[in-house]
Amino acid sequence: MPVSDSHRTALLFPGQGSQTPEMAAVVAARLPRLAELARELCGEDPFELVGESTRFAQPAIYCASLAYWEAAGQPRGAMVAGHSLGELAALVAGGALDAEDGLRLAVVRGRLMEEAARERPGGMLAALGEGECDVPRLAAELELTIANENAPGQLVLSGPEDALAEARKRLRGAGLKAIRLPVAGAFHSPAMSDAADRFRGELEAVRFRATPVPVFSSVAAAPFEDPRDGLAAALTRPVRWRLTVSRMREAGAERFLEAGPGDVLTGLVRRSLDGVEAEALAPLETAHV
Repeated sequence: MPVSDSHRTALLFPGQGSQTPEMAAVVAARLPRLAELARELCGEDPFELVGESTRFAQPAIYCASLAYWEAAGQPRGAMVAGHSLGELAALVAGGALDAEDGLRLAVVRGRLMEEAARERPGGMLAALGEGECDVPRLAAELELTIANENAPGQLVLSGPEDALAEARKRLRGAGLKAIRLPVAGAFHSPAMSDAADRFRGELEAVRFRATPVPVFSSVAAAPFEDPRDGLAAALTRPVRWRLTVSRMREAGAERFLEAGPGDVLTGLVRRSLDGVEAEALAPLETAHV
């Protein structure tokens, strides 16, 4: 159900890990030119290889997010936000960025992060629950980074493999769930510093426009001031998603609509905020999303 320009509606775009089996068909049906450009820029079909590496996952999910948004009638909320990679789609929906430029940035972002991960290997670990463990303190002790603050009882750690293995053992011993994420890199940590520097150079060549509605950075948990600074910082700094949606609620959002494959963000909003509506927008051909 498309909802547009409601003063109480926030539009959300997901990040990596939100892919679904049917999203390639949605992109082909709704944004075929963008899909073709993605294949051209990647040199291969990113939709077929989405599970193989972040180099393919990022442009594929970016295209899918915009395709689902288009299929829902391009609803326009009073404010917009994206989770990590989703910030690029959010800036397009907010009017700051052309879809083609956003895709080029998604392709470069994915490639640079994959290269950085090869140079400084690592991974990510989700800590779920509220057992007898101070997760931030454990992360500091093991020199891990808190990469994502997604919702109450849901933190993601990022860093070297040996430290993650030790964190997983201690978290489970304290009664928490500890789940390795299917990513080959210590994202949102200092391991991505070289990628962030190079990405900033790419961002300088892109034109960003002022937006008619605030587009929130999930790193700053506040509307972007300079998207170039915010998008570059997102590679090394934590995603503060819980605080971001709380700030959007404080700004007047009472309804959160997720435009993209899956419904991960919808679940995080429901865990984080009381007294709000949250739903995933789905095109007719994928009504179960």
